[in-house]
Amino acid sequence: MIPKISIIIPVYNAENYLRECLDSIINQTLKEIEVICIDDGSSDSSVTILYDYQHRDDRITIINQLNSGSGIARNKGIERAKGEFITFIDSNDYYPTKNTLEKMYNKAK
Repeated sequence: MIPKISIIIPVYNAENYLRECLDSIINQTLKEIEVICIDDGSSDSSVTILYDYQHRDDRITIINQLNSGSGIARNKGIERAKGEFITFIDSNDYYPTKNTLEKMYNKAK
C-alpha cells in the first residue's frame, strides 16, 4: 500500500504531549497513512512512548538521531516518506478532529 499521507513528527522531550499527538493521528478516519517519528535525542520517556505506539500500530516508523534540531529531523522524515503527500506535526500538537487528515487529503486531490 502506498500511503496517501506521510506524517512527519520531530520529537524532543515531549513525554507530556506525545500520547495526545499520536492518538490524534492513529485515530484518524483516513487509515492509509504512515507516521514517521524522528526522536531527536530525547532524554525523557519520549522514546519509550514511541516504541509502545509502534508496537500497537505498524504504520509508525521510528528514526533515532543525536540531538540535531527539528529541521534535520524533518529532512530525515522526508527522505523516508513514501506517501502521496507529506505533512508535518509537532509532537506537542494534535489534530482537532478525527477527519482532519481526510479533509486535507481530499482538498489536496
